[in-house]
Amino acid sequence: MRLWHYKLIPFLPRQQLLGQHRECCALRGKSWGRKHATVDYAFQQGPDVLFAYHTLVLHEMKRRGYHYNAVWQCSVYRGAKCAPWPNFGPVPPDTTMMLYSEHDDNYLMECLNNLRSKGVDIHYPAD
Repeated sequence: MRLWHYKLIPFLPRQQLLGQHRECCALRGKSWGRKHATVDYAFQQGPDVLFAYHTLVLHEMKRRGYHYNAVWQCSVYRGAKCAPWPNFGPVPPDTTMMLYSEHDDNYLMECLNNLRSKGVDIHYPAD
């Protein structure tokens, strides 16, 4: 499991973007709190931050014309087999901000290198 750096979401190829949606769904559901070195930081931040991150993924999917079940737009939804989260309010209006402090420049390079090792070359513009 991996949450790609938030800046890469608009540049992810179809397969990786849809995979990211599946990862977010899993983390919001039964995988929440399950030990995994790559995403443990998400559990420290809480489900509201994961929902905000997932919202970035959903917005990009919608922008590209991909379809997903609209129930994932509900902040408390965790999947058909999980009890909902307590209501933690709306997503911050600026979902382009860094949500996880771990998503720094070093993590951006780590993600780009990881994608390249899988044969995915993203043409990410340098800041």
